[in-house]
Amino acid sequence: MRVSVIGGSSVTDEQYRQARTVGRLLGEQGHDVVCGGLTGVMEAVCKGAGETGGHTIGILPGEHRAAANDYVDTVIATGMGNARNVLVVLNGAAVVAVDGGAGTLSEIGHALDMGRPVAGLRTHAVEGVDGIEHVETAAEAVEYVEKAV
Repeated sequence: MRVSVIGGSSVTDEQYRQARTVGRLLGEQGHDVVCGGLTGVMEAVCKGAGETGGHTIGILPGEHRAAANDYVDTVIATGMGNARNVLVVLNGAAVVAVDGGAGTLSEIGHALDMGRPVAGLRTHAVEGVDGIEHVETAAEAVEYVEKAV
């Protein structure tokens, strides 16, 4: 299964560690990782998946494939800016959100609109918006998306 992992491009060491663990767990279970292909959570999840031989797909906002982080296996340059967020979510059967800002929030909205299960690891909690399964650990996030699909 393909799992989209979304989150901030600027992260703390703890957030990086959590995203890397998500990637490692997804890779160990044989899942492909789809992300935005840049820094922060996106780099960490790709690094973790790569450590297990997992496949990573980075859907970039810009036109230059060279902008992808070093751990992306398949780079897709879009030239679409943040509009590419729809493609990141569309290409996964489920979503894991790690922290994040406004871009992550938009991706969560797209995921909910598309009916994708969303595991939130210390990410947005929006009052009145249902559909995010808030979890405490990377293992819980992976377990949730596997069961929800």
